[in-house]
Amino acid sequence: MHYQTESWNSYLPTKSPTTDSLQLIQRLAAENAVVIFSKSTCCMCHAIKRLFSGMGVNATVYELDEDPREKEMEKALIRLLGSSSAVPVVFIGGKLVGAMDRVMASHINGTLVPLLKEAGAIWL
Repeated sequence: MHYQTESWNSYLPTKSPTTDSLQLIQRLAAENAVVIFSKSTCCMCHAIKRLFSGMGVNATVYELDEDPREKEMEKALIRLLGSSSAVPVVFIGGKLVGAMDRVMASHINGTLVPLLKEAGAIWL
């Protein structure tokens, strides 16, 4: 896993918090093949990170609880997901896959590996 910490400051927004947070999330999600928005104390986030690690995926992880704009980022992720839980959220190839339930459903029905291959996250 590749944990991002220093890049938060380079993306500090200057407009409205929600709009800028959504733009920030989209920009960060597009920078790597697999991006996980997480919290270091979240057990579901840990499970998602272990799933990808076990598949040989070197996901980029953004720990929201280490970001000074945690609340705005959470609100933006909740808005994107349309749910009450902000993390974990997974992007593959810059596209929103979803939260734990969507990722696990994709894994079980066999559509996760092709997504990862298409994004260049795995080669097998």
